Amino acid sequence: MRLNHGIAVLPISAVMMGRTETIYPTLLWDSENVLLVDTGYPGQADKFSDAFAEVGQSIEKLNRIVVTHQDLDHIGSLPALLSGSPHAIEVYAGAVEKPYIQGEKRPVRLTPEAIAMAVAALPPEVPDEWRQKFRHTLENPPRAKVNRTLSDGEELPYCGGIVVIDTPGHTPGHISLYHRPSKTLIAADAMVVKDGQLYGPVPEYACDIAQARQSLGRLTQYDIETVVCYHGGVFRGDAGKRIAELAGE
Repeated sequence: MRLNHGIAVLPISAVMMGRTETIYPTLLWDSENVLLVDTGYPGQADKFSDAFAEVGQSIEKLNRIVVTHQDLDHIGSLPALLSGSPHAIEVYAGAVEKPYIQGEKRPVRLTPEAIAMAVAALPPEVPDEWRQKFRHTLENPPRAKVNRTLSDGEELPYCGGIVVIDTPGHTPGHISLYHRPSKTLIAADAMVVKDGQLYGPVPEYACDIAQARQSLGRLTQYDIETVVCYHGGVFRGDAGKRIAELAGE
């Protein structure tokens, strides 16, 4: 789904826990760069290849990946995308999230208790072999080297300019991105879209919901026309006004 020149959203769908779930990574490009924001669940690399083609891009030209945070649905296919590339891909992330992505620290949500609950929540018809594979993935999450850490307010000189915005709360080092040419906020999990409306962070999925809500205030300084949320997709309209409302609640 192309949003503007040089930016598209890639709907990636799969059956999770007995239901179909769609996530919305973002792809940006210019004459020298093809940059992907977040990499989906484990086992979705082939879906990315198809999604690239649907917006007229080749996954073989992918040369940069920004990971907004450590959660499994954002880092899942990172190792496969890196190993399947014909050339080196630079990986970017915030400094706080780097050790989780590299496997030096266990992701904050993947505690033994959380893993046990997730496995127990699988539908009863799920085969035992798949159940054990799911547990193994949670106990041994994907990992990959981060080549460069990003700082709040830094502007990446790619695709017309991409500004890094620290938006902690969902995870300790969560970041969002602002694409200047299209006035698009890539919010990752800082906000969600549901039934066509834009909402703030989801309390049950936030490590620190008060901090996550406070982070919304950092977004109000940008001229935003479009918001891409990893869960729910695209919000258009008076996005800046809606973000200000959420930040003020």
